[in-house]
Amino acid sequence: MAVLFAPSNGIELCYETFGKPSDPPLLLVMGFAAQMIGWDEGLCQALADRGRFVIRFDNRDCGLSTRLDGVTVDLPALLVASAGHGDMPPVPYTLSTMADDAVGLLDHLDIEAAHVLGASMGGMIVQTMAIEHPQRVLTMSSIMSTTGEPGYLQSSPEAMVALMTPPPEEREAYIHFSVERGALFSSPRYYDRAKSALKAAAAYDRGFYPEGAGRHLAAIGGSPDRSDGLRSLSVPTLVIHGRADQLILAVGGERTAELIPGATLMILNDMAHDLPEPLWPLVVDVVISHTQHQIRVQPFELDDSRWPGQ
Repeated sequence: MAVLFAPSNGIELCYETFGKPSDPPLLLVMGFAAQMIGWDEGLCQALADRGRFVIRFDNRDCGLSTRLDGVTVDLPALLVASAGHGDMPPVPYTLSTMADDAVGLLDHLDIEAAHVLGASMGGMIVQTMAIEHPQRVLTMSSIMSTTGEPGYLQSSPEAMVALMTPPPEEREAYIHFSVERGALFSSPRYYDRAKSALKAAAAYDRGFYPEGAGRHLAAIGGSPDRSDGLRSLSVPTLVIHGRADQLILAVGGERTAELIPGATLMILNDMAHDLPEPLWPLVVDVVISHTQHQIRVQPFELDDSRWPGQ
């Protein structure tokens, strides 16, 4: 498959597509420090086979997209401020910037509006797209994500330590590290260490770039919570979360669905912070059903004066 590049928001994004451009577009947005190949090619093809024009891309500072080499972040100050102590230090960019990147990719592809689906930090980005660019979003699907409210971004202590541990730079050590961390993040019922090692090797060989992770973390920490914006959404919304998720506990997804008017919530008991292949048929069915929506639901107020006896 050809590697394509698009100018967007002052940078360049690497992207790939699956399916027919004449089909309804479905933009997939990956999460924290994860390349677009985190959206497995088999899953992308399954969605395309069901009549969607699937687009996956590397976020800035990840994979083959533009890297902001040498741009520093005061991570200790960021973590302190995120815990509610002290002022937030300057950050290179925010989730709004990354949402603008995604919109710029749609511009490049001459797509007026798309169905958008994001996982983890990608869920935060598509939520931001729906809030700030509602005219560009047909439907929104947020998977294993949360609202930006500090009380609803909860992790197990072990998962948080693993997330904040820098990966080793040597290839074999990186693969081993990724497999062990994957065992903590992934669905216990379905985790395959051999497949995990192959995916880690592919990610390392394609675009190992740990420096970008700090700036991704800053984009999350330096962005305001989205609760007010989510309450006002009229974009049809699907929220999927795994009950076994240790990195973003299920309360994050539950809160997201609670805030968005008319949102559909699906909790999968045997899913963690991943999309294991045995669950693809279910996820594909639900996403395809959800993306049949083309009409935004407008909030309304009941006019009691129409009813007799009031």
